[in-house]
Amino acid sequence: MSEYVVRFSARQRTEHLAVMVLFITLSVTGFPQKYYEAWWAESIIAAVGGIDAARWIHRTAGILFAAFTVVHLMTAIGLVATGRSPLSLVPTRKDFTDAVQMLKYYLGTSDEPARFDRFDYRQKFEYWGLVFGGIIMITTGLVLYLPILTTRYLPGEVIPAAKLAHGNEGLMAFLVVILWHIYNAHLSPDVFPFDKSIFTGRISHERMQHEHPLELARIKESGEVREG
Repeated sequence: MSEYVVRFSARQRTEHLAVMVLFITLSVTGFPQKYYEAWWAESIIAAVGGIDAARWIHRTAGILFAAFTVVHLMTAIGLVATGRSPLSLVPTRKDFTDAVQMLKYYLGTSDEPARFDRFDYRQKFEYWGLVFGGIIMITTGLVLYLPILTTRYLPGEVIPAAKLAHGNEGLMAFLVVILWHIYNAHLSPDVFPFDKSIFTGRISHERMQHEHPLELARIKESGEVREG
C-alpha cells in the first residue's frame, strides 16, 4: 500500500460531519419556508411532517449550529493561545501572492503553480466565509426567533431586515457550498471521483506532494508519514 498522511484529526472530522448534517437540515427546512409558493416547497414541508414540524426542526438545528459555532471558535482560540495549534487558517500576504501565481499558472504565463502549506487561499476563503456567514445567520436567526424581545431594545424595522438578510445569506451559503466547495473539495479533476480525506482523515503522499508540499516537508521532518 502507498504512504498516507493523517491530515485531519478525529475532532476535525467530527466537526465537519456535524456542520454538514446541520447545514443540510437547515437548508431542507429553511428554503421551503422562504420559497413557500414554489411547486417543490409543499412536498418538502409535507415530507418533514408539516409546517410546524419544519419550523421546530429548523429552529432546533439553528440553536445547535449556534452552540457548535461558539464551541468551535472557543476551542480554536484556546488551542492557538496555548500553542497547540498554529495560525494556519489566518490569511497572510503569501495567500495573495499564491493567488496571483496560480492565476499566472492557469493562464499559461508561468510553468510553476504556487506551493501551498496546510491550507491554501481558497480553503481559507471558504473557512472565513463560513465563520462570518454563520455569525450573520445566527444573529438574524435569533432576531427572528425572539422578535418581541428584540423590539424592546431595537426598532421594529430590524425584524424584516433580519428576515431578508437571513434568507439571502442562507441562499448564498447554499450556492457557495454546491457550486464551489463540493466541486473543489470533492469532485475536481485532481480528486475525481471523490475525495474522502475529510471523512477518513487520511490523504495520500502523492496528493500531499501535489497540493500541500510545504506541509508535507514539515511532516516528513517530524516523522508523521505513515504506511497505509
